Amino acid sequence: MTSTLEVTETLDAISSATPSFPRFTELNLSDSLKARLTAAGFVTPTPVQSGAIPPALEGRDILATASTGTGKTLSFLIPILEKLDATSTPSTRGKRNPIRALILLPTRELAMQVLDNYAKLMPGLKQDAVLICGGLSENTQLDHLDRGPRLVVATPGRLEDFLRRREIDLSKVDMFVLDEVDRMLDMGFLPAIRRIVTAVPRGRQTMCYSATLDANIQEIVRDYVKDPVRIQIGNTSKPSDRVELRAYTVMQDQKLGLLNQMLQEEQGSFLVFSRTKHGADRIARKLEKLGHDSNAIHGDRSQSQRTSALKGFATGKHRVLVATDVAARGIDISDIAHVVNYDLPNASEDFVHRIGRTGRAGAKGVATTFVMPQERHDARKMERELSIKFDWREADKNLEKEERNKPLDLNSIQAPPAAGAKADGLEALLALETRSWRGETAAKTGASANQGRPSFRGRRKGSAGGNQANSGRSASHPRGASSGSRPSRGNRGR
Repeated sequence: MTSTLEVTETLDAISSATPSFPRFTELNLSDSLKARLTAAGFVTPTPVQSGAIPPALEGRDILATASTGTGKTLSFLIPILEKLDATSTPSTRGKRNPIRALILLPTRELAMQVLDNYAKLMPGLKQDAVLICGGLSENTQLDHLDRGPRLVVATPGRLEDFLRRREIDLSKVDMFVLDEVDRMLDMGFLPAIRRIVTAVPRGRQTMCYSATLDANIQEIVRDYVKDPVRIQIGNTSKPSDRVELRAYTVMQDQKLGLLNQMLQEEQGSFLVFSRTKHGADRIARKLEKLGHDSNAIHGDRSQSQRTSALKGFATGKHRVLVATDVAARGIDISDIAHVVNYDLPNASEDFVHRIGRTGRAGAKGVATTFVMPQERHDARKMERELSIKFDWREADKNLEKEERNKPLDLNSIQAPPAAGAKADGLEALLALETRSWRGETAAKTGASANQGRPSFRGRRKGSAGGNQANSGRSASHPRGASSGSRPSRGNRGR
């Protein structure tokens, strides 16, 4: 077994001599895969790729910690593709091959990005890899599984559901990747991961990747990897040195004015973090009114809305993307110029994760944190915990103040149209209250009248919601087949 110290020292030596990195064409890969890498624009491996690919090609288990933007995806995707090419062939209509490789990630967006990289390297075999995740059509995913893909890229929740219903067979998987392990645990996926691991053969090759590796994560992955090659790239518990850290002391009602000022004075794209979903929508909406192309991404938005927002941000259609912490875990865009903490993060690890969205792939970035006077102690504490130093600045006191929760001017309230005339402020306010009360009463009466009526909405094929898709399942179809539609996959040789 290669010791942690040996691997770390080797990678540190590589990091100090970047020009001496071998090219992908110098690695022990097939000529076909080398040609596809070159055609896709992948020429020089990053440190984590240089450290992980050679032992992974030998079949060794990998346990790697590396910050975001270091090229982890190719470090496990290349060994998988090399082994698939060498040991099996894609499925045909006459012969369906079993699933050979499984990649597990915390979010749909990350899973989609892995498949994007796969498509670049396997342009003629897109059907050989399948996405399994919530928020997209369940029936479409099941149909794709019927084609016999050798690679499955999945999120834990939907994959566990398919396993429970015996819609998928993982008994032939011999390459298993757990990416962003720390994030999956933060999102509460540990029980699902444990059940998925029991469905994968013990003799598999396992590659685990995590931004951090604290005691809890070490205890978990210890059960999943065997004699792993330990790889550590950089310090994953603090922001990258390539990111300039700024902090502005600013009042709450002047945050929007400060952000507007930055957008006018600075160049490049902005990723703005809000603490709440409502806040993300509000900030994006107000920036639009100020003339900035912006969009929001958070957990309440549909998958199509989230995909559209990410695509618009990545292509430059939207200069600003406002996000919450959970949604931002799926953002993997290499050229974000600015990250703005509009709201101070709840924990130091959230701060590191946010800042990791800029300064990626060797580029430089700027991270700005808005700190209200009463939060200054918390920001100083974060500096100590992460051993960092903010470039502290004071926001312009003359910045325009945002009007929020503006007091109601009773004198400006008009009477309801039915009244036909102006009323004084108090009478108008009472009229509005009465109209609101009557509207709520009518709505409740209508809802009560509809109770007990049979619903004639059948299950819509291609439903995006897993629960909605299962609503038509009956007890006589234990393996998840919809009554009168799909036969049980247990009888289809799966």
